[in-house]
Amino acid sequence: MALSPENEKTNKKKPRLMSGTRATGVLHVGHYFGALKNWLELQDQYECYLGVMDWHGLTTAYKQSDKVNSWIENVYAELLAWGIDLEKSVLFVQSQVPEHLELFMVLANLTPMGWLERVPTWKDAEEEAKQSDTHNLGRFAYPVLQAADIAIYKGLFVPVGQDQVAHLELTREIIRRFNKIYKLKFPEPKALLSQTPLLPGLDGRKMSKSYGNSIELTEESGSLRKKLMGMPTDPNRVRRNDPGDPEKCPVWSYHKIFTTQEDHRWVQEGCRSAGIGCGDCKMRLFETMDKWMSPAREKKKDLLANTSLLHSFMKQGQEKARAEAQKNLNEIRIAMGLKA
Repeated sequence: MALSPENEKTNKKKPRLMSGTRATGVLHVGHYFGALKNWLELQDQYECYLGVMDWHGLTTAYKQSDKVNSWIENVYAELLAWGIDLEKSVLFVQSQVPEHLELFMVLANLTPMGWLERVPTWKDAEEEAKQSDTHNLGRFAYPVLQAADIAIYKGLFVPVGQDQVAHLELTREIIRRFNKIYKLKFPEPKALLSQTPLLPGLDGRKMSKSYGNSIELTEESGSLRKKLMGMPTDPNRVRRNDPGDPEKCPVWSYHKIFTTQEDHRWVQEGCRSAGIGCGDCKMRLFETMDKWMSPAREKKKDLLANTSLLHSFMKQGQEKARAEAQKNLNEIRIAMGLKA
């Protein structure tokens, strides 16, 4: 999977994009629609630097550090299995590129505390963080490390949903101040707005591993079937012949994303007339989702079974990411008057 000279030239002409996903366990289907699907489409148009962000993951999972290596391998294999192409994208592991942390320290020194105290995601989650023993400096300074993650590659674009635009603005402010102080011209990253359909958890709440309501992105067939068949439905459908309303059923949220228009009509008509049972509806969904997951599931199994190949891909990503990060960090150190 080494880059050919032709692809190297093509990549240099593309605008650069940076994004990442935290390594805190296996990815679930919400991650696919929240980020991965978008990455797969964007890697043809942009020079993508994509990270498995284990330092970010440790801000909340520091008591489970012994699991981090397996999480990294699982996520890395998952991304490759679904189609992240190493000919088009640089896929790296955050902790394998130490330049992230050095730039984080530079940015941490010039970021006012007040900027971080006003971050909505910190304020909104502060009480939960105290209860879960994650009310820590790493989580508080998360936006500064995020700014370093982007700046170390001179990322020009960051794919985000509309609700994350304000958060990215803090990154822009940090880099703007950094440029002003050290007379640099690192790009202030722009938001690349993406549509991210909301996929609820199995119980209708937000999908989260901590809630125990998620579906793994490459869930095994037996487990997938069991989870879907156990989903709650319209509470008015007490008996098989009771008519229902799909809009009141979490299963319908999944049909809208995974199944065809023909299936949608079948669900709408059959549920409202009691022509189909909830089990019929769930089984149709299971068959569709299982077929969708199957190719990536097998590719991921093969990669995890061949750790030497997987690690060679990770090393390739590390080398490409570090080469770019070291070049940019040298430029920063010279501008700061430090030894390059």
